[in-house]
Amino acid sequence: MCRSDLRQAVLAKNDGLAASLRDDLARQGVTLVNLLSSPGSGKTELLARVLARAGERGVPAAALTADLATENDAVRLARSGAPVRQLFTDGLCHLEARQVRARLADWLPADTALLFVENVGNLVCPASYDLGETLRIVLMAVTEGEDKPLKYPTAFGSAHLVVITKTDLAGPAGFDESLFHENVHQVNPGVEIIRSCARTGTGVGTLLDRALAARDGGPPHRPPLAPHPHTHDHHASAPVS
Repeated sequence: MCRSDLRQAVLAKNDGLAASLRDDLARQGVTLVNLLSSPGSGKTELLARVLARAGERGVPAAALTADLATENDAVRLARSGAPVRQLFTDGLCHLEARQVRARLADWLPADTALLFVENVGNLVCPASYDLGETLRIVLMAVTEGEDKPLKYPTAFGSAHLVVITKTDLAGPAGFDESLFHENVHQVNPGVEIIRSCARTGTGVGTLLDRALAARDGGPPHRPPLAPHPHTHDHHASAPVS
């Protein structure tokens, strides 16, 4: 078996496990939200704010955070008051559906409505692996450059939602937001782009709203590189609240 065939076999096996996990979570009333970004995008702090907002609104939410080492992110997220569990990837630069399923066993609170999975900081490998998510969000800080969507088309092209982070630094960073939008829509036409700032709380409520909308009707946007193209077809036109 050549390297390409082996990769396809690995991805096919993962897709099968992801589909099974998504079905199991749906039966439990749980919606999985997969967060992808580069290291240093600010997704941990933003997720902490979203979890805290969910608690304020009475939405049962939990988080699974992945890293190669340290429990630093899990500690930070737990301050939100939400149930949090750390997942170590044993050197892998991405998460796989089997790891998520194993880590959720005998842990996820029964009343959980939203499960946020903070993927490993990487825009390459994680983009190819469906984790059983209903909503895939790709985040990028204004300090990373407007051309990121063109450099990482698989990640941005598979996103149901794109989030700009650290917008309070847009001016000093010289971030060209209109060019970023143009580049995003070149690889993923029509995808919604949300501005956020963990420091000021900008976008936190909107992110939670989008996650809840995915729970209630599935993602309203179908990316060209959809991670699970055969699911939620009956919700394709559902509105976002």
